[in-house]
Amino acid sequence: MNDIAASKTGALSILQDFYGYIRENDTENEWIFLLSDHYLEETDRISVRVIDDVKKGWLHRLRFDLLSGKKIVSALKPDVYFSMQNTLPKGYRGKQAVYVHQPLGFQKTRRFSFFQSREREYAIYQHLIGRMINASIRRADLTIVQTEWMRDAVIKATRVAPQKVHKVLPQLPDLSAYAGSVDCVPGEFFYPSGNILYKNHALLYEAAKLLHAEGIRGFVIHVTLTKEELTGNLASPSEEILQHFDCMGRIEREEVCRMYQKSVLLFPSYIETFGYPPAEAAVIGTIVLASDCPFCREVLNGYPNGYYFDPFRAEELAARMKDVIAGRITCIKTQKKEERGENGWANVVSLLTELV
Repeated sequence: MNDIAASKTGALSILQDFYGYIRENDTENEWIFLLSDHYLEETDRISVRVIDDVKKGWLHRLRFDLLSGKKIVSALKPDVYFSMQNTLPKGYRGKQAVYVHQPLGFQKTRRFSFFQSREREYAIYQHLIGRMINASIRRADLTIVQTEWMRDAVIKATRVAPQKVHKVLPQLPDLSAYAGSVDCVPGEFFYPSGNILYKNHALLYEAAKLLHAEGIRGFVIHVTLTKEELTGNLASPSEEILQHFDCMGRIEREEVCRMYQKSVLLFPSYIETFGYPPAEAAVIGTIVLASDCPFCREVLNGYPNGYYFDPFRAEELAARMKDVIAGRITCIKTQKKEERGENGWANVVSLLTELV
């Protein structure tokens, strides 16, 4: 199993979740993890091989995918090679599967530019690494994605046989301690997200500015950024408007869940494979104001407390927030059940075992 690209945030969380599942549940298979550091503890069935130069940058990652990866993987002689980093090493001929959770090359919402400094990294993933992902999918015996929209997009972009692409919904954490105990406070909004361009924090600021211009004062938007991170996304921030923001910085998962219980979730992100905050908030039962994008529509399908807005039109978000503040949108006491009968990682292991 290879996930040398995982070193922080979401990718590392996915790796740790998968490792936790096989450590506790898989007693039949032996695993070798190729990583960029000693993130995981070895057991009698799980060993870790570190390829530390990959952490030096994406050029080193490309060297692994295009040159050295084939030799490293071939020397291990795996029954199945499973990549969790979206790409497969060029030239490797054994049975192989790829877990694709990078949506930049498949979404049609935004085209990033190499000529804009803030967009350059995203353009590399969208246009260059995106081509490598497509080529990897074509070589793979099995491709695993998280959502139906991604499955459709992958099949359309690569023209692979549909039976080679499987949707396996991610496994959410256990939220039973928080589910159903919701007391949404009108005017309390929450957006848990990292500091990434397409997470679209600037839209929250523009919506707050519109509400403030209408004389609406009794609201606050809690974000999991520092004030410096938030203002770095804004052209000319005003301290008067920034007073409506509570910059919490990074918070623990328990605090995230408590915020779901007492506030309305805002989700203006316009690029995701699977929107974890809307999915989690829906299981807990709070109001969700989400971008009108395929991943949100899929995650919130059938959920009565889900409302949508155009992620590029601040006036639409401001109107939704105003409806909440005025009590025209209220929380219906309900929760969205997870749409899976077993742990998603169990499905992944089962699919990999079938390849052997």
